[in-house]
Amino acid sequence: MAQGLEVRNLERAFGNLRAVDRIDLTVKPGETIGFLGSNGAGKTTTMRMILNIVGPDAGTIRWNGQPVTGEVRKSFGYMPQERGLYARMGVLDQVVYFGRLAGLAKNDAKERADYWIARVGLSDRRKDLVQELSGGNQQRVQLAVSLVHDPDLLVLDEPFAGLDPIAAESMQEILAERSAAGASILLSSHQLDLVEGLCDSVVIISHGKQVAAGRPIDLRLDTPHRTLIVEWANNVGDWQPLSGSVDAFTGTRAEVTISATDDISNHISHALAAGPVVTLAVEPPTLASVFSDSIMHPLSPEHPEQASNAAEVVS
Repeated sequence: MAQGLEVRNLERAFGNLRAVDRIDLTVKPGETIGFLGSNGAGKTTTMRMILNIVGPDAGTIRWNGQPVTGEVRKSFGYMPQERGLYARMGVLDQVVYFGRLAGLAKNDAKERADYWIARVGLSDRRKDLVQELSGGNQQRVQLAVSLVHDPDLLVLDEPFAGLDPIAAESMQEILAERSAAGASILLSSHQLDLVEGLCDSVVIISHGKQVAAGRPIDLRLDTPHRTLIVEWANNVGDWQPLSGSVDAFTGTRAEVTISATDDISNHISHALAAGPVVTLAVEPPTLASVFSDSIMHPLSPEHPEQASNAAEVVS
C-alpha cells in the first residue's frame, strides 16, 4: 500500500477559470515538499482540495492509499494563509478547542495545548485574546493549532508570512523536527531561501499547471547559466569578463552570468590577470531565479514528457 499523500491529475475550475490543471503531488512520510507559485497560481485551491474543503472536478487524492474521508482528515494539520482563528477567544482556549475538534480528550487537548503554546514561544500570552496579538504571534497560534493533535500530514499555506527572523527560524526548527518524526509536510511560501533550506523537493506551478519539480539543488544545477563572483584586493578599473553578462561591478567585485558549459579555468586565469584575487566562486542560479525562469518559460505543451519526468522526480 502506498504511504503518505498522493495527488494525481487533480483538476478544478471556477466557471471559465481553470484554477488547477492536472496537478500531481507525492509527499511521503518524513518528507517536506515546497509547493511554489505566484499569487493565483492554484496553490491554495489545491491545498483546500487535499483537505476536503473544496471538491475536485477530476483526479484523485489519497492518504496511505485510501480516499480522504472525514475521519482521515482529523489526522491532518492545516495552517491557512488567511487567519483561521476566533479573534475573541483566548490563546489557550483556542488551541484546546481545535484539539478537541481533532478528537483529543479534554485533558489531552489541554496538556498538548500547553506544550505547543510554550513551544511556539507564547507561554506569557496564553490567556490573551487572539485579537490582542500581533500578526506574527497570531501566526504562531495557528502553528500550535495545526500541531496540537500530532498530525500525520501538515498542510501549511504561507506559514512564514508576518514572522520576524527569530520566529521564522523557530518555525523552521519545529517543522524539521516534525519531518524527522515521520510527518509528511506540504508547504507554500514566497520566501524561497527558507524553502530551499527546509524542503526535500519543490513543485512549481503556474496558472494551475505544473511547470517544474525536483530537489532544489538539482533544479538549480539543471540550468544553462552560472554566476561567476570575483573579488580583487585592488580596484581593477574597467575590467570586462571573457564572456557572459555583467550583473554587478564595483571595481573590486564583479558578478557575471556565464554559460554552465564554460571552461572555468579560463575565467580564473582572466580574473587573475587583472590583479590579486581575494575571492572567486562559481555558483548555480538561486532557487528564486529558477522559480522566475520556470514561471516565465514554462514547460512546452509540445513536449508533455517533460512534465511527466518532472512529476516522477517528486514521486
